[in-house]
Amino acid sequence: MFCIVNRNLQLSIFTFAMEKSKKINAKLLAVDVAECAIFVALMTAGAFIKIPFPLVPLTFQTVICVLAGLLLGWKKGAISMAVYCFMGLVGIPVFASGGGIFYVLMPTFGYIIGFVVAALVAGLIGGKAGLPVWRYIVAAVAAFISNYAVGVPYCMVVVYLQGMNDLLTVFITWNLYYMPKDLVLCLLAAVLAWRVLPHIKNGRNKLKQTANTEKEEKNDSN
Repeated sequence: MFCIVNRNLQLSIFTFAMEKSKKINAKLLAVDVAECAIFVALMTAGAFIKIPFPLVPLTFQTVICVLAGLLLGWKKGAISMAVYCFMGLVGIPVFASGGGIFYVLMPTFGYIIGFVVAALVAGLIGGKAGLPVWRYIVAAVAAFISNYAVGVPYCMVVVYLQGMNDLLTVFITWNLYYMPKDLVLCLLAAVLAWRVLPHIKNGRNKLKQTANTEKEEKNDSN
């Protein structure tokens, strides 16, 4: 008799733990989806925002993808950038010049691929709270380099295939001019992530505590 009661008690504890875990995971999943959606929206807005500036206009997509990796981590950061890329390729006009599968023929499409890589690299190196500021700076610089490492060769190949032979001019006017501006913005993103990530971590911890408390109160009422 005691063995039966003990087994039933163990089963009840296991069932309670599973239900509790499912509820917490559902709330955290909703937060994860919302965070990714925010950065997809920011990337879409960033494609159309250009602030006049000497030599080249200020644009923000590179720094947004770096922030996605730093604030969301490598997995969610890369996923949010991949979703943005996918949306554009299926025809949703989220890219600077529209969308559609033929956008792969645009010289700048390599940078869109690079956004995914940059978010991944930034998240792998600095996508955690509590790291020293230099770690976020290294992550941002590595992500910046990763983005251009994908974007520049893609751009050069596409323009060459389209019949443009002055590749040096293309490199300078379409790529090199933008690098200092993007590097400075990425460094600012690193400092921002260093300051903000602890608050994001605290918010997620509070969400877990709230879910635990709600479950315990519901169990007590029953």
